[in-house]
Amino acid sequence: MARGEAIPFDLRTLDIFLAVCDQGSMAGAARHLGLTQPAISQAVAELETRTGAVLFDRSVRPLGLTPAGGVLRQRAGALITEARQIAPLLRETARSRYPLLRVGLVDSLSRALSAPLGVHLMALADEVSVLAGLTASHAGALLTRQLDLLIGADELDEVEGLERAPIFTEPYILIAPAGTARPERLEDLAGMAGRLPFVRYSARSKTGMEVERHLRRVKLDLPHRLEFDTPQAVTSVVLRGQGFAISTPLCLHEAQARDGDLACWPLPGPSAVRHLVMVARRQELGRLPRDLAAFCRSELDARICPPLLAAMPWLAGALRVEV
Repeated sequence: MARGEAIPFDLRTLDIFLAVCDQGSMAGAARHLGLTQPAISQAVAELETRTGAVLFDRSVRPLGLTPAGGVLRQRAGALITEARQIAPLLRETARSRYPLLRVGLVDSLSRALSAPLGVHLMALADEVSVLAGLTASHAGALLTRQLDLLIGADELDEVEGLERAPIFTEPYILIAPAGTARPERLEDLAGMAGRLPFVRYSARSKTGMEVERHLRRVKLDLPHRLEFDTPQAVTSVVLRGQGFAISTPLCLHEAQARDGDLACWPLPGPSAVRHLVMVARRQELGRLPRDLAAFCRSELDARICPPLLAAMPWLAGALRVEV
């Protein structure tokens, strides 16, 4: 339907239509709704005129639905159900509480933020859902209104109607089995790949796409041998001494890698960074997205950055909570 085109019915007319369907006659619908039968008949006739479709088979008793009437009954029922839920939702919101908040969280932040975020949101909503996974999946769910907020790798920057709040910036780093000699040049990575498999993040993940983009930028072609879509799996292979990878400090925290379990260094050659942001539909949740972004920054600054910097002091200045 083109923007500005008149909708051929209102909710009251749909309610009358559904009453006729349920009662099987105009007279029954009139008694049920406390209206006159002519009023019911007129409403149905106007609905058929405005939709351009015959909705009832008047040759049978009780009234039967035409195929068009069957389609409208199915869709009208859903619309009326949704409409009747609006007033209770507005009353709940007037009490400064949301009935439901659904947040998509990139999996590399799951250990750091899932629990504190869920507890924090319980004070604001009657029901809270925090789902960890790939940013790309959460982006699709946000656009189809299956999620209310997304916290993840930089995404959806070209989509209109969204608001964004920066949260965290971290560098991509090189991780290898403990005791591995540090590669000083890009060429050394190609030599390392001759001895150990390069473990990739799947191209399904934003991290995987950004790592591949960086490798192309520095013209480094590492063999494709093994890939995963979770930080735990990538880190686990490296911990077993069976590969090396390009990862991030938060991914190591998510995988619970301890100081000394791995060799970790800055990337040789040009650096690369990952930006984490909060994304929400514009003007639908008031100040909540900004306030929640500030909460996430505070949690990361107080609880996550200190142990990461203690284990890898060379991250100072590169690991950054946004403002």
